[in-house]
Amino acid sequence: MKKIYSLAIIALLFVCAPAMAQVVDDDENNRNEIVVTDEQGEVQVIDLPEGMTYELDSLLELYHSQTYMDTDNQCDFPDVNPTYSKEEYIDRLSRLPSVIEMPYNEVVRKFIDKYSGQLRRSISYMLGAQNFYMPIFEQALEAYSLPLELKYLPVIESALNPKAVSRAGATGLWQFMLATGKRYGLAVTSLVDERCDPIKSSYAAAHYLSDLYRIFGDWNLVIAAYNAGPENINKAIHRAKGKRDYWQIYPYLPRETRGYVPAFIAANYIMNYYCEHNICPIATDLPTRSDTIVVERDVHFEQIAHVLGMDINEIKELNPQYRRNIVNGSNRPSAIRLPINYINSFIDNEEEIFAYDAENLLTKRAEVEVNNAAPSYQPARKSYSKSSSSRHKQKSSKSKRGKKAKKSKKGSSKSVTVRKGDTLSSIAKRNGTTVEKLKKLNKIKGSTIRSGKKIKVK
Repeated sequence: MKKIYSLAIIALLFVCAPAMAQVVDDDENNRNEIVVTDEQGEVQVIDLPEGMTYELDSLLELYHSQTYMDTDNQCDFPDVNPTYSKEEYIDRLSRLPSVIEMPYNEVVRKFIDKYSGQLRRSISYMLGAQNFYMPIFEQALEAYSLPLELKYLPVIESALNPKAVSRAGATGLWQFMLATGKRYGLAVTSLVDERCDPIKSSYAAAHYLSDLYRIFGDWNLVIAAYNAGPENINKAIHRAKGKRDYWQIYPYLPRETRGYVPAFIAANYIMNYYCEHNICPIATDLPTRSDTIVVERDVHFEQIAHVLGMDINEIKELNPQYRRNIVNGSNRPSAIRLPINYINSFIDNEEEIFAYDAENLLTKRAEVEVNNAAPSYQPARKSYSKSSSSRHKQKSSKSKRGKKAKKSKKGSSKSVTVRKGDTLSSIAKRNGTTVEKLKKLNKIKGSTIRSGKKIKVK
């Protein structure tokens, strides 16, 4: 059934691909950038946020895509992207229920066109996937009293893929870099990466956004800083002679950050006005409610899946923070998320779960014995004839004498470094020799010597 769901989704999303090709502008053919021509005819190239470049196929391979998402047979929009006037876009943006300013300009328009054109199938996926994640995002943002429209940041950051990893190593729905994630309490070890935990990473992101707002006091600057880092925004403000308006510091920002706020505005627009662009959301059946149980011993997902009769992929989906399917409860108490109807079953069968195939699934040994037996293999000794042995000794003796002679010759010589203000006369006097001997020993013709140079005195 899962395969049928996946194929059905792909069929829905690609059935009208030829029609879609007609609504894509020629200058939008590069999937990784946007080209904008201003009123003076000058062309600027803006890099897309990396989340806008992820392939749809990788999103459809996710467990929740194949298990809980299906075609919406009630949606019969034609696969045509209508065009609207500038005034229509301005009116729609102004009606969004947002605290954050969302103005219109040609850069914003280009990003709206990108989402409603080439990326419309990805938007179909995200409109379905948001049912899993938006309640989590909203709860975290509410906890820090932040504007709820920030919930669309992961749309441009990760395309709502909890396993997304950028070229630079940013990870998870909110694309935390390693250092920033750790600063905001997200553990990263060989076994766990809490940047992939939708709940923990959402609260960490809300905390980070709250801190950025305390620094900048302007949400557009906060959003830009989330992408480029506060240092780059401060540099841009400095280069713009202290102006603190995103659109005024715009020319001084990195290429991707120039598109980041416009992409955020476009994401808010398209996630609210998708119907106006004939985009059909993928239908979603929400999974059974889940809850967590804390363990203080190591446990492998396979142990849980086997004893409880679960699909191991479901456990992976609910616990994406565990990198190798092992919960390292012996290091610190660790939470496992399971469907709520399996929680009591886990408690009732806890000992059986921990015991199942532990010697193979949990392979780290706590103690090992060292093999102290004498090795059966002895390297063969080389045998020499008496004559060859004596010749070897004679050669060795001559060699040693030669080395000693060289050492004694080397040991009899002495060099000094010429100091500033030194003359041949002063050096000769210090070392109990004559100027003539120094000249002869060092093959010096004149009387000039350079400070810092070594000369022989013996």
